[in-house]
This record gives sequence, structure tokens and C-alpha cells, in this order.
Amino acid sequence: MQNKLFIFNTLSKKKELFKPINPPFVGIYVCGPTVYGDAHLGHSRPAITFDLLFRYLKHLNYKVRYVRNITDVGHLENDADEGEDKIEKKARLEEKEPMEIAQFYINRYRINMNKLGVLPPTIEPLASGHILEQAKLISTLHRKGFAYKAKSGSYYFNLNEYQKKYNSYGRLSGRNLDELYSNTRSLEGQDEKENSFDFALWKIADKNHIMRWDPFPYKNGYPGWHLECTAMSTKYLGKKFDIHGGGIDLLFPHHECEMAQSLAAFGDDQVKYWMHNNMITINGQKMGKSLGNFITLEQLFEGSHPLLDKAYSPMTIRFFILQSHYRSLVDFSNESLQAAEISLSKILKAIEILNRLKPSNVSTLDIQALNYKCYEALDDDLNTPVLLSCLFEAVKYINSVNEGLDKLNTADIESLKNLMNTFVFEILGLENEKDTRKDEPFIKELIDASLNIRQIVKLNKDWKTSDKIREELNKIGVIIKDRKNDVDWERE
Repeated sequence: MQNKLFIFNTLSKKKELFKPINPPFVGIYVCGPTVYGDAHLGHSRPAITFDLLFRYLKHLNYKVRYVRNITDVGHLENDADEGEDKIEKKARLEEKEPMEIAQFYINRYRINMNKLGVLPPTIEPLASGHILEQAKLISTLHRKGFAYKAKSGSYYFNLNEYQKKYNSYGRLSGRNLDELYSNTRSLEGQDEKENSFDFALWKIADKNHIMRWDPFPYKNGYPGWHLECTAMSTKYLGKKFDIHGGGIDLLFPHHECEMAQSLAAFGDDQVKYWMHNNMITINGQKMGKSLGNFITLEQLFEGSHPLLDKAYSPMTIRFFILQSHYRSLVDFSNESLQAAEISLSKILKAIEILNRLKPSNVSTLDIQALNYKCYEALDDDLNTPVLLSCLFEAVKYINSVNEGLDKLNTADIESLKNLMNTFVFEILGLENEKDTRKDEPFIKELIDASLNIRQIVKLNKDWKTSDKIREELNKIGVIIKDRKNDVDWERE
């Protein structure tokens, strides 16, 4: 299949035809979670967005190396160079080792991602496991004049020197550095910086800081948050790779600093395409742990948060995310989640009906045209709302054929099955949660057998027994639909 995929590049601020650096190989790096608490609804959006990209690129026969890191050190409270390390603070409050906290929430994050149908990345590096790579990167920046050592022994990125040579800070985020300087006061603990927007590469640990390393020549400290991603992406994807992704909240300062580091270290832009998903808000405000307005995924699955009317299944959450374009803002509400639940059930019920459709000799519907429209939607910057509208068109086709209003021959029924399986299950990553039981095929056979007996009973005009079979099936959630010459059923 010829590649027609266009993606929106945050760097160029426009959609661009995706052309890998070294086809058929594709390298993707996505900023993963900082593991000091349970994953919340906001965390599901980048995970599902880039899972969709991962799935679609593999479907297009690219050989994808997908790297999604885990930050287990160096992410300070205000996302800059001030305050406690988020994981270390949690460890202090719970009287545990920092790595106990990190491992506990890593395990829970992976379980939640699996429930959401998010495929594991190809590589999932931890920041704490790549201290030597980060030290090497600091040495490169220091040697080239883009890093300096403060009196405390900490190292910072020198933005003045970077601007003198490249004059490119703010190119990704659109921030104007002169305005940032004029509108920023010096924060406590940042006085040792040469200027306020220099960012930490290596921080000397104070006496109470548990997480500390001594990679020669850097002593008794820990790496800066921005440095970690540049070091890990370079190790696994090289000095030039295709796609860097993450939430739009990471655009500044995190990704801007990453881009500055890599350009300073390697003399060229490291990333060809920058992709950012938008946020999930709650009452118009960004959902986040630091703001305390989040709903964890477990609370969503259990319905245990005060803002929730009920529990929502992982696939309902996934469908809720996919209903909106990844670059659009999404506001949480029970109504929108319940609408997603209903919409998903319609698609899954249609697929059940599709698997029981009887072919005709002719077709009155154009399945190939619909298939083309599905690809066209995804090729337009992963436009899932348009794709879902195409899938609902397929649902109308299925119901129309089932009602005898339209016809499909054997080949077109198989094409429609392939379309639904490809886009609903393989690419969108949705699952029929009711069909995950090992005994499901056996249950379907029992229902079909019961309906066959009922048909025989009806032929003998034993209406009482026929009604009794219907009632018993209704009790277990099976709805019978009698037709002129046949019978059909679906789950309640």
C-alpha cells in the first residue's frame, strides 16, 4: 500500500506527508509517566493516541521501534529546577524507599494500560537505568560550551551560548525568550544559575536527598528531567529519528529543552516530526495530580469517584478518547462517557450481526468505497472522528442487510468483516469485553441450539413453549428478534 499518511508536525505547525528517515524502519519516542501515583484519565490520552499511531504504522507494514520511557528520578515538583523530587517526596510521606514507590506505580500503570488495550512499547527504559548515558551527554554539552558548572557542583544548560550560535529556543513552543526573561523572577534556589531560564543537567543532592549517583566526573547528584529523555531517545533511536510524541503540556519547557539539548549536542535537529495530543479537562481545567482534580483509571473502572455516576469499562474509556481528534481539547463528563458506552455497544452488536449475515447473489452496497474512506480518515492526521463516522456507516449497512433492505454477496460480506476487524479491533484497539470469556463460543452454540428448538416448536404451533424459551433467554440477557422466515438474537 502506498503511504499517504499526513501528520501534524508541531515544529512546522502544519500537516506533512510522513516520510521515514530510513524506511521501512520508524523510530518513535514518547514521554511516559512520572511514577509517583496512580494513572488518571489524563494519562490515558497520550497512551491511547500513540498506541493508535503505533498500531497504524505497523498495519502499513513499517518496522516500528516504539520507545516510551518511565521517569523515576529527576522530575521536581514545579516541572523545573525547584522543589522536591516527586517520587522522593512520595517515598518520604509513605516512609518507603523511592524505588519501592516507583516500582509499585510502574506495575499499576502497566496493568491499567493493558486493560485499556494499549500495546506495550518496544522498549520501556527507566531514567534511573541510564545515568551513564546522561553523564556522557552532559560531558558533550560541557565540551561544546553549552553547559557550565555552578559553585554548588550542579551543571546547567547555557541558554545564552545556545542562542548566540543557534538562536532557536522557542522554535517548537512559539515562546519568545526575551519575553520569558522579562516576565520571570528569580526563584529561590535558582540564584546559582547564570540566567533564570538555564535548566538543570545535573543537580547536586542535598543531605536529605536519597536518590544520588556518582558517574565520573559528576558527583553526588541526580540528572535533570529534560536531560533524561534526550539521553534515552539517543541510545535507542540514534541522533536522528522520526517521531517524538507526548502531551501538549510537555511542549514547554520539557520538549523545548530537549530540542535545544539535542541540537547543541549533535549540531542538528534530532526529531523530524513532533506530535502532541491535547489535554483532557474537568470543568474547563487541565486534569492533573498537581491540581488535585484528577480521576484515576481504577476509580473510573470501579465507579468510586464522587464525580462519577457509575463505573465505566476500559473499552468505554478508550472509545471516549478515540471519539475526539487527538489534537482537540476534551472535557470530562458522565454524559459523554455514557454516550461513548452506547456508541461502542452499537458497533460491537453490529459486528455480532455481521458474523451471522446470510449472503445474497448480488450486492447493493459499495464496501470498497467505504474501506477507502476509512483509510482516508486515518491518513489525515489520524482523524478518528471521521473514521468512526465511516464505521457507523458500516453499522447502517449491516443493519440494512439484516432487515432485508439491502443485499451483500459472499465476497462483500467477507470484505465488510475484514474492514470491521481491521479498523475496530486491529487499529483502533477496541475489544469486545463480553467476548473475552473462554466459554463464549460454547454459549453462542447453546443459544443457537435453543433457537433451533424454538423454531421447531413454533412449526408445531406450540406457542406456550415458544414463549417460555423466549422468556428464559431474556432472563440471561438474550433478546430474540423474530423475522418473516428467520430468527435473530443479540445481547441486552
